[in-house]
Formats: sequence, C-alpha cells, structure tokens
Amino acid sequence: MDANSLRALQAPLKARYAAHPSDARITLRATGSVEDRNISCKVETGRALAVAGLHPATGGTGLELCSGDMLLEALVACAGVTLKAVATALEIPLEAAKVSAEGDLDFRGTLGVDKAARVGFAAIRLTFDIRSDAPQDKLDTLLRLTERYCVVLQTLSSSPDLDVTLKRT
Repeated sequence: MDANSLRALQAPLKARYAAHPSDARITLRATGSVEDRNISCKVETGRALAVAGLHPATGGTGLELCSGDMLLEALVACAGVTLKAVATALEIPLEAAKVSAEGDLDFRGTLGVDKAARVGFAAIRLTFDIRSDAPQDKLDTLLRLTERYCVVLQTLSSSPDLDVTLKRT
C-alpha cells in the first residue's frame, strides 16, 4: 500500500468522524472462559482460541500463554502496524523494520510474597530496529508520530479509567 492508497482508504472515515464524532466512538471487547480443571482461561481472539495460564515463574507449565506476554505482544503488534502506517503516509521508505518489547516483573508481588513488591510491570521497553535511507529528521518524526498514534502504547502511558465488577450469573 502506498501513501495515496492509505489516504484514500482513510479519507471517508476521517470525514465521517469529523462530521459525526459519536461514530468514531466504539467499544472493543474481549471475552474468555475460566477453565474448571486447570488454572487457565480460554480467550476468544476473533481468529482463534488462545488459552492463557500461569507463567512458569508462578507455577505454570509454560504450555499456556502468559497474559504478560500477550500484553507485550499486543504492544508490539499495535506499534508495528502504527509504524508502518505512519511510514506509508509520510512516504518514509523502510527496507526492514522489527519491533520488540520487553518488560520487567517481580513475581514476589504477584504471589503475595512481599506486599511492597509491585504487581505488574515495573518497566516496559519498546524498541524499533529499522533499516532506512530516510534522513534522521524524518525518522525522528516517524518515531514521534508512532508513539502518538499507537493505541496500546498510549493506553499504557496514560492509564484509562478502569471499572472492575464481579457479577453473579
């Protein structure tokens, strides 16, 4: 896809959302079923069924997906798509691009071993390794706009309002 094709694809959406802001507001959903025999949860991904379980550092077998890994994978996926879309829109040639994310966890918090230990990622590092002949100022713009428009990155950067509910069914 080239910049003109991307603009043509997005132009009617941008016009519609400018004219009718409520059309741009949608709710994404994820659902899963907790297993009764194992400590795992089957998550419907829209394409396949993903089974998430305990990380080996908390007693898991490593056969199921770790939700922490899935969060980093979602970040990599979103950042990679955003990077490519921005590069395409700005006509910045990318010969090759890799995106990686790594995060630091202290499982003492997750397992309740140390109440002062953080539960969740203490730090996440997102790295773009690219090969391009574009000038550095274009690459700086590419990074800035990728950071700005990556949904998952922005969600992690500025925590959304959360509402947690337990419903009896």
